[in-house]
Amino acid sequence: MMQQKPLAFRMRPRTIEEVVGQQHLVADGKIIARMVKAKQLTSMILYGPPGIGKTSIASAIAGSTKYAFRTLNAVTNNKKDMEIVAAEAKMSGKVILLLDEVHRLDKGKQDFLLPYLENGMITLIGATTSNPYHAINPAIRSRCQIFELKPLTPEEVKLALTRALAEKERGFGELRIEIAEEALMHFAYASNGDVRSSLNALELAVLSSDKEEEGIIHIDLQTAEECLQKKSLIADKDGDEHYDVLSAFQKSIRGSDVNAALHYLGRLIEAGDLPSISRRLIVIAYEDVGLANPQAGARTLAAIETAERIGFPEARIPLANAVIELCLSPKSNSAVLAIEAALADIQKGIVGEVPDHLRDAHYKGAKELGRGIGYLYPHNYETGWVPQQYLPNRLKDKQYYQPKRTGKFEQALASVYENLNRKK
Repeated sequence: MMQQKPLAFRMRPRTIEEVVGQQHLVADGKIIARMVKAKQLTSMILYGPPGIGKTSIASAIAGSTKYAFRTLNAVTNNKKDMEIVAAEAKMSGKVILLLDEVHRLDKGKQDFLLPYLENGMITLIGATTSNPYHAINPAIRSRCQIFELKPLTPEEVKLALTRALAEKERGFGELRIEIAEEALMHFAYASNGDVRSSLNALELAVLSSDKEEEGIIHIDLQTAEECLQKKSLIADKDGDEHYDVLSAFQKSIRGSDVNAALHYLGRLIEAGDLPSISRRLIVIAYEDVGLANPQAGARTLAAIETAERIGFPEARIPLANAVIELCLSPKSNSAVLAIEAALADIQKGIVGEVPDHLRDAHYKGAKELGRGIGYLYPHNYETGWVPQQYLPNRLKDKQYYQPKRTGKFEQALASVYENLNRKK
């Protein structure tokens, strides 16, 4: 009889080696893998979007180290629940505690946990979708390593799906399932890196499909779309069209073709792909429009936040507003070119020492070394500017920023920039 727990729960990795994705943390030789191998765990906070493996990594760490593993929620579980975990830690010597929504931990629960974190009896693995540098109390944050998790690639999601289809003990390996390649690719791509969402959709497709002759379950693209509640953008087996549409979307805006940009926006909306739309629009606002219309960045972000708050179908309206403004804005990539030129020098080792008059003069002995001596404080001058060297000697004549004149704002910046260069 099929297990009652959801497929995504059953397929959680039992060891670090089974974790899908997050290879920058769990691959052999990476930080979490090294901690597990050495059995020297420190408390940590894992943050990133939902469904990308925060709980999976926590359970894999526990499975790999054989320590007791408990899961609590900072909102729904009370101090009494934490006392039970603490009592178990006293008996066994160590417990790994996955604390979901750790950013919502109140002061009473925090004060109770801190001594156990200090003495190492409880290894806290906090999970949150919020940026811990802003959302988590400093007392907890300072006792934890902070690791950012990244959305899984379609290839990694596909790996998790194929494992679930093949695994006999925990997945659907005992069933005869024939899944169309385009259906599998749709699960992998349209979940936007959320492996839990893709596994839930696969499970729904399997359990809601009738067995045909010889007990075979067929899953086609239409079934995949219905179970994931997103239409497919993928017309080819490799899924390249998903990226082709995103590429055409950005290039249409860069080329100021409103109608083409709205067409590709519509295709992305039909696929329900709000994360890709949001990310691409913010990139466009700063990469392609840039200093030619700097307010477009703030307005684009406001449109995206509105779209995320209201959801589809109404989200199409603020997104269309943003796309039309970005299309018809003047374009400038001068900021991108400037930082790339600066980085190119740095990566070649062309850096040089910070000039003495710019160095920090606050530490003991700095003055004796000539640090900070001769610095001219611009606010002491009527113009708010005074000529002095800021770049290292070997770069003192470098000009990374080359202004463009496609918008009034950057025209004004260019005038100031050129005037300052003449004064130098």
